[in-house]
Amino acid sequence: MDADVSDSPGTPAEPDRPDDPAGGGPEDGARDTSAAAGTWDRRPERGPAAPRRRWIRWTALGASFLVLVAAGAGWWLYKKLDGNITTDTSAAAELKAYEKERPLPIARDAQNILLIGSDTRSGDNSAYGRDDGGSQRSDTTILLHLAADRESATAVSLPRDLMAEIPSCHTADGKATREQFAQFNSAFELGGTACTIRTVEKMTGVRVDHHMVIDFNGFKDMVDAVDGVEVCLKEPVDDADAHLELPAGRQELDGEEALGYVRARKSIGNGSDTERMDRQQKFLGALVNKMQSNGVLLNPTRLYPVLDAATKSLTTDPGLDSLRDLYDLVRGMRNVPTEKVQFLTVPRKAYHANPNRDELVQPDADRLFTRLREDEPVAVVPAGEINSKDSQADHSSDKDGSGQKSADSDASPTPAPTYSGSNAADDPCGS
Repeated sequence: MDADVSDSPGTPAEPDRPDDPAGGGPEDGARDTSAAAGTWDRRPERGPAAPRRRWIRWTALGASFLVLVAAGAGWWLYKKLDGNITTDTSAAAELKAYEKERPLPIARDAQNILLIGSDTRSGDNSAYGRDDGGSQRSDTTILLHLAADRESATAVSLPRDLMAEIPSCHTADGKATREQFAQFNSAFELGGTACTIRTVEKMTGVRVDHHMVIDFNGFKDMVDAVDGVEVCLKEPVDDADAHLELPAGRQELDGEEALGYVRARKSIGNGSDTERMDRQQKFLGALVNKMQSNGVLLNPTRLYPVLDAATKSLTTDPGLDSLRDLYDLVRGMRNVPTEKVQFLTVPRKAYHANPNRDELVQPDADRLFTRLREDEPVAVVPAGEINSKDSQADHSSDKDGSGQKSADSDASPTPAPTYSGSNAADDPCGS
């Protein structure tokens, strides 16, 4: 019975002690010590708990260190990519000086971006032709229209041989050029990006919101960063000038091969610039499809090499010269269905004064430009389908080579005008 009482949590055993002189009972300190001793007797020993707490502390410290390292590495990568981008301040200043002449934006939230492939032959690019001291030409120019709802993107190629009204521009040394009617790509050689933008705006009436200039090596590196892009050749290619030797059939091109493929002119197809632009459009569509289907845009590990390659060779206006700006642009496009990423060439035909040059087909070209300005949809189908329907309608719309189906050629007009072109979802080996 005594043992039961002493083990009871509420009545610990007390040793005989003299009464407290002040209060006539056992000392309070002695009672507290005894109570504490009785309580600890029934708790687990402290020995094993101490190492566990130390392990938790070290784990927390290690995790904190890793977080700091990751944050530091992330910041370093961000700054590296951000620093790769070159800002074209001279073009921005030139455009600002001519602001009153530029068209006003019409469709809110829609964006028009001019993509320029630089044809400079200096430095690393000298392997692709004669080094002429670093002069530049716009080898490829595409007006990319992003719909305000970001549910479609339309890329319109502007032929380099297209005859156009080129305004008075300023050269690199500040001299003013004369206004002239000349080959379109000479605008880039005369007055750089700003002159090209003003020429496009004068031709189309479309306000160019941003621009990007990318050179040969940047294109190659981007293709390599996505592990190649698939194409389909009807015949084998052997082109020494383009550094290209490929078999026929479906195959995947690396960056070097891809560059030769999109630039080759005499050795593929009929040798025309029209065929070359069509090939460029289909290749860009395949590149977009590769990036979306393989989850590149959503995978930081795979996206970084693409961004690194792109930013190293990218020159943009101040509105797109940071990684954040480019990310916002890509994020807005990543949900666009590949079949809604469309490619076409502006309606044109052989220039009446020189068959080796082009001129716009009117009013077809102006109708296209109006739809882009007002953010209205256009549709594209393979050239074979356009030509087949036009043949049944006595070639009422395409006998001049415009590639557009007119309203008169079909008893049931489509909701949007239809042009010859392709989209990013097309099979490269399709018809």
